[in-house]
This record gives sequence, C-alpha cells and structure tokens, in this order.
Amino acid sequence: TATKKGILQRLAEGPVIGDGGFLFELEKRGYITAGPFTPEVVVEHPEAVKQLHREFLRCGSDVMQAFTYYATEDKLTHRGQNLLDKNGAVIGVKAVNESATKIAKEVAAEGDALTLGSLSQTPSYLAGKPKAQVQNEYRNQVKVFVSANLDFVLAEYFEHIEEMEWAIEVCKESGKVVAATMCIGPEGDMHGVSAEECAVRMCRAGASLVGANCHFDPFVTLKTMAKMKEGLEAAGLSPYLMCQPIGYLTPDAGKQGHIDLPEFPFALEPRIMTRFDAHRFAREALDLGIHYIGGCCGFQPYHIRAIAEALREETGKYPEACKKHLPWGEGLQKHTKPWIRARASKTYWENLDPSTGRPFSRAMSKPDNWDVSQGDSHFKQ
Repeated sequence: TATKKGILQRLAEGPVIGDGGFLFELEKRGYITAGPFTPEVVVEHPEAVKQLHREFLRCGSDVMQAFTYYATEDKLTHRGQNLLDKNGAVIGVKAVNESATKIAKEVAAEGDALTLGSLSQTPSYLAGKPKAQVQNEYRNQVKVFVSANLDFVLAEYFEHIEEMEWAIEVCKESGKVVAATMCIGPEGDMHGVSAEECAVRMCRAGASLVGANCHFDPFVTLKTMAKMKEGLEAAGLSPYLMCQPIGYLTPDAGKQGHIDLPEFPFALEPRIMTRFDAHRFAREALDLGIHYIGGCCGFQPYHIRAIAEALREETGKYPEACKKHLPWGEGLQKHTKPWIRARASKTYWENLDPSTGRPFSRAMSKPDNWDVSQGDSHFKQ
C-alpha cells in the first residue's frame, strides 16, 4: 500500500483544499448551543458530525479537521456550563477530543484525506491567567491528537499573537507539522500588533503554515494575507500560506470582525456569499500565493465544491459532488423555462448582483466596537 502523502508534500505539489464551518452549521441543525459554542455534539450526536465531514469530503476537502474548536477544559466549563452525557457523566476535554478525532479519522479513511487536530484561544488567557496554566489547557488536547496519530496540528482562532506563540510551543511538542492561523484583519491583533509582525512571529515560533481564519470575509481576509505575505518576505521567511475565512460578506466589520456586527450570530444569513463568490475567492487566494484554501463559520459544503471547481486545473481533481454541478450553470440548459435556460452561462453568473429581498434593509451595519480585550475586567472568571 502506498504511503499517504503528508501535508507538506501535498502543499509542495499544489493547492490543498480545507473544509468549511462546523460550528454555525451544526447550530443551525440543532446540535450546538449558541453562546458557549462548544463542540459536545461530537459525543452527543457523532453521526451528525460524521455526516457533515462526509459532505465536505464529497465536495472536495483534502483535510478532515477534527471538530475540536473550543474543546479545552476551561471553555467546556466556562461560566458555569456543566455538560453531561445521556448517562449523566461529565463530558470533558478527553471525551470531546477523543470522539472528534475518531470521527475525523473514520471519514478521512473513506477518501484520500489527511486528518488535522485544532486548538483555539482560551478563556484562561483572556482572563489573564499565567502562561503555564494556559498551555496546560492546550496540552490536554494535543496529547489526544498525538495518541490518535493525526497527520498535523493547527492553532487557529487566536486574537492575540502572544497566546498564539504559547499555543505553537505546545503544538511543537507533538512532533507533528504545525499550522497557525489568527482571527485578525488587516489592522492586526487585539493588542495592536500588525498582521505582518503576527505572521513573522507565528513562523519563528515554529509554524510551517501561517495565515488567517474566521472573523473576516474572504476578500477582507485576503487583504490580511497580503500584509502577512509582505511581512514574511521582508523577514526572509517562506512558510506556506493558509487561509480559512468566514462564508459571510462583511466589509463593514470592525477590528474584531463579524462578531462585532449586530447580526451576529443569529441574523447573518442575508450575508452568505454565493458559490461564485467562493470561486472568485479561491482564484484570488491562489494568485496571492496561498496554497491551503478552506473556510470557517458560514462556509458550507457547496462553497468548498466551488473552490474545488475553481482549482480543478491545478489539483487535477473532480470531486464526486461536482458531477451533479455543471460549470457555470450549464445544467440549466435542460430547464423547461426559456428565460432560465438563458442563464446557463459564465457571463450571467459572474456579473449578477444578487438582491436580498429586503426592500428596507441596509447594505451595511454599524459594528458595536466595544474595544475590550485580554486583561479587561469583562473577561475575569
């Protein structure tokens, strides 16, 4: 049996397609509580998580990212949350991470996908807890990733470069390839460190893949990525670039991204990007030199399929889900109505300016801009 190509070998050969968002999608399907946004669904309803993994795999994802976001002990128990399984046993960090990694491995084996374990920022850091305590939260997760022999590890969704560096240190203990993405925009992290410097510090801390995820829309995130690339080049560093933005269009977001918008988290649907937006994002990301291209909150399987279609020439892949989706609406040529048949063209869909159906809806919102961050009294536990 041929040995499966690792993440660095795949990136050297061409673009790698990540997966999309689990958190918002599973909340919409009735499996996650908005607020805590913790992933106990991997224990309570593993079949729901497995199904979403399969949808992303079928649409072209090359990596099954275990749903271990916000799966540290301090987050699972944050603000008095007490998670119990159907037998009344506590759902803790070990159970969540073990179940999530098991599900990801099972689905990855159904294709040629790699497996990835991720960790994210902690309430402990935001509350000003010491480095050793914060790192111990990550370490409990990383131990599970190593035990499960996942292919590589990711530190994602970090607003502060200091905490990110602490996380990368722990990820390096795994002996695995480390990826790192921050949920920051072009203005940099929440302590005022520039995107350029954040990228350099992630790389120097030991990350082989560096970039941004979540909080900002694809096209704003590409501006962040351009700054990161400039900073890395100026420092003589050349890690692979990784980008997994949200699936919503949020050009009006402030420094904290979409979480500052008044529509977050329950009324973002009018902002969902189209498959053609996702196609354009993938091409622009590749043109910028980004080789790991995926999505975060709001990124649905059909968005990943659009990325796979956009990168088909470079990857040589034609995912199963593409067989039911002819390029640029060609399938509409078989529609009964002539005006819909007339829409079977690239020109039509590339130039369409979609409406929301809300006559009095504003094009932009006003972000809350509380401007509070790590160390603020609001985060004390």
